[in-house]
Amino acid sequence: MKIRLIILLIGFSLFGYSQKKSVNKTVKIKPKAEFVDELMSKMTIEEKIYQTVQFTSDGTVTGPKSGVNFITLIQQGKVGSILNATGAKETREIQRINLENSRLKIPLLFGHDVIHGYKTIFPINLGMASSFDPKAVELAARIAATEAASGGVHWTFAPMVDIARDARWSRVSEGSGEDNFLGIQMAVANVKGFQGDDLSKTNTILACAKHFAAYGAAEAGRDYNTVDMSERVLRDTYLPAFKATVDAGVKTFMVAFNEIAGVPSTGSKFLIRDVLKGEWKFDGLVVSDYTGINELVAHGFATDNKNAGELALQAGVDMDMVGGAFMNYMKSSYDEGKLTLAQIDDACKRILDVKYDLGLFEDPYRYSDEKREKETIYKPEFLEASLEIAKKSLVLLKNNNNILPLKTNQKIAFVGPLVSDEFNIIGSWAALGDRSGFATSVKEGVTNYLKNVSNVTFDQGVEIQSAKRDLMQRALENAKNADVIVAIMGEKENMTGEAASQTKIDLPGLQKEFLAELKKLGKPIVLVLLNGRPLTLTWENENMDAILEAWWPGTRGGDAIAQTLFGANNPNGKLPMSFPRNVGQLPLYYNHKNTGRPYLGLTDPEQKYKSRYTDVDSSPLYPFGFGLSYTTFEYSNMKISSDKIKFIEKLKVSVDVKNTGNYDGQEIVQLYIRDLVGSVTRPVKELKGFEKINLKKGETKTVSFEISSEDLKFYTIEMKNEAEAGNFEVFVGENSNTDRKANFELVH
Repeated sequence: MKIRLIILLIGFSLFGYSQKKSVNKTVKIKPKAEFVDELMSKMTIEEKIYQTVQFTSDGTVTGPKSGVNFITLIQQGKVGSILNATGAKETREIQRINLENSRLKIPLLFGHDVIHGYKTIFPINLGMASSFDPKAVELAARIAATEAASGGVHWTFAPMVDIARDARWSRVSEGSGEDNFLGIQMAVANVKGFQGDDLSKTNTILACAKHFAAYGAAEAGRDYNTVDMSERVLRDTYLPAFKATVDAGVKTFMVAFNEIAGVPSTGSKFLIRDVLKGEWKFDGLVVSDYTGINELVAHGFATDNKNAGELALQAGVDMDMVGGAFMNYMKSSYDEGKLTLAQIDDACKRILDVKYDLGLFEDPYRYSDEKREKETIYKPEFLEASLEIAKKSLVLLKNNNNILPLKTNQKIAFVGPLVSDEFNIIGSWAALGDRSGFATSVKEGVTNYLKNVSNVTFDQGVEIQSAKRDLMQRALENAKNADVIVAIMGEKENMTGEAASQTKIDLPGLQKEFLAELKKLGKPIVLVLLNGRPLTLTWENENMDAILEAWWPGTRGGDAIAQTLFGANNPNGKLPMSFPRNVGQLPLYYNHKNTGRPYLGLTDPEQKYKSRYTDVDSSPLYPFGFGLSYTTFEYSNMKISSDKIKFIEKLKVSVDVKNTGNYDGQEIVQLYIRDLVGSVTRPVKELKGFEKINLKKGETKTVSFEISSEDLKFYTIEMKNEAEAGNFEVFVGENSNTDRKANFELVH
C-alpha cells in the first residue's frame, strides 16, 4: 500500500510540472513531418552532417577524451548533441552559445547516463530486477527522468537490456539478468518511465535501448570482447527485449561495441538496416557507443576512421558519439560518392525528429529551468520511493534458525568495510548522486531505526580490498560481547560497471579471512552483501547463519537494510541471475539446453558419463528466481484447465499459495514451461509468467496464469518464429528449481 501512495503523490507532483509553461517564449510550429522536411530543405550538406555529431563536455567520460574543445565546435556549428553537460544553468548557457552561432537555430540535444537515478539514486538495475516488480521499476525511471529533465538533460542512455549469463562481466549490474522474459518486463517498464506518454512534457527524457546487440554474451565475461552465436540464439535469446522496447515506443538505440559472427555491431547492416530499421520498422535514431565507430579500425573491419564512418553510416548508425569520424570525413566521403545524400538525410531527419518530439524547436531552453531544478531534486517523495524500491530489491539467501529478523534488545556488533559507507552504497553508474554525506549508510540506517544504539557497536574491521589488519582486533573484541554479529561486506562501486570485468568474484581483500575470525567467536553471523554482481559464496553459505543480498541499494539503502534486518520489512526479492558455486561454472543460467547425456543430479546411479563437473555439483549455489522470506509459503492444488489446447485457445494454470509462517509477507509466484520435443532443441525451462502476492499470516490465495501459443513461439528449424504442436510441461513454484508440474499438449 505504501508504494501505491508514493506513486499517487508523485503522479500528482509530476502532472503539475507537466502542465507548467516554460519561462521562455514558445513559438507555434508546423506538424513534425512538414516542419522537419521544410527545415531540411534549407540545410546545407554540412549542416546535415553536423547534426550527426556528438561530443562530450568536461563532465564524466567513459572512454578516451576526444582532444577537442567542445565549445569551439559548437561555435563553429559542428555539433548536434552534447554528452555529460548537466544542470539547468550549464545546459542553458551551452544552448545559448549554440543558438547564437546556428544559422537555422537548431537546438542541441543533451545526453547523460541516467542509469538508475539522477540525483535520487535507486538500487542498481540488477537489484531492481530482483523486485520482479515492473511498476516499481517504471516509477524509478519516472523519477529519474523528472530530476534529469529539470537539470537540462534530454536523453538518457538506458535501459541496458542485454541478457547476461556470466557474472564475470562487470556490466551485469546495469541490466536485468539472465532471462529474457523478465528482461522484457524491466525494459518496457524503463522505457515507459523515462519517456512517459508525451515527450514534449518537461518531465520526460528520451530512453535508449542498449547495447544492440548481444553485448552481454562477451566471451569469458570480458568487457568489449568478441561474441559469436547462431542467428537462432540471437533471435530467441538476445533480441526479444530490444524488440519489446521498439513496440513500447523507445526513441533511440545504441549499438554495441562487440562483434557478432565477425561483424562489429557498429558496422552491421544486418542488425541495424535489416532487423531494426527494416523488420521492426524502428523510426527513431541510432547512436554509436563511445568512439564505437573509430573502433572499427582496431577490430580490423575498417582501414581508417574515414572508412569506419562510411561503414557505420551505411550500416544505419545515425549519430557518432565522440569519435569525430562523421564530422571529419563524411563530407569528403559524400563528395567521393561513397555515401549518398539519402543516407545522410535519413540520419539527419531521425535526429531532428526526436528534437521536435522533445519540443526543443518550440522552446530550446524548456528543460533548462533553474527554479524547477531546485524544486525537483531530492524531493521527499522521491527519496521515500527510493527507500521503498530498495526494500523490494533485497534478497534473503539464507536464514538458519530464523536468526533474522534481529531483536532490538539484542547486543549487536555491526562490522565490515561497508558498515559506515556512504560512497559505494549508491553503486556504479550513479549519475549525479551525492556520495559524500547524503546517502544513508548502514550505520546511519540502524541508528535511524533504533534511536537508542547503546547495545550496538560499529567497527570497520578491514577495508574492502586492502591487506591491512590493524583494525581487525578491535572489531573482534567488540564482537566477543555481542549476541549476534552483522557483517556488511562486498565490493567497491568501481568493481562493477563498464571496464571492470573480473576472473575472481569472491569477496575481495581480507573480508573472507575476517569472517573466518568472526566465526571462531561462536556467535551467530548475518552477512549483508553490497555488490554489483553475483558472487561466489560457497564458503559463506556453509559458514554464515544468514545472508542478505542487498546489491547496491541506492540513496536510502542504509535505511532499507536496517528496516529489513529488524523486521520492519519482510524481504521478498528473487534472484534475476544464478549464483555460481565457483567461477569455473560460468556462464551459468537456468534455461540451458539438455545434452544427449543430461546430468540428473547426485542421485543418478550412472552419473560418470554425463554432462557434469567432477569437482563440484553442476547446479548453481542459488538458482534464478530464488529468494527466502521471514515467513514460509506452501504451494498446493496446482491445476490446469485442460491437458490439450488448440493454437487459438488458452491454457489456464492455477495454484494455491498459503502463508504458513509467523509473519505477513509477499511471494513472487513463478510459472515456467518446457517444450519437450521441437524441430530444434529447446531449453529445460523458460519463465513465462510471475505474480507478486501479499499474504497475511495464515492466509491462502489462488494464483492464476494463462498460456497461449504466443508464449510457446521460438525460431524453428526453418527460422520461422512460431509455436509447434507437441507436448509441454508447465511448472509453478517459488524459483526455477521447482518440480511442481503438469503436462499438456498443443494441437492444431
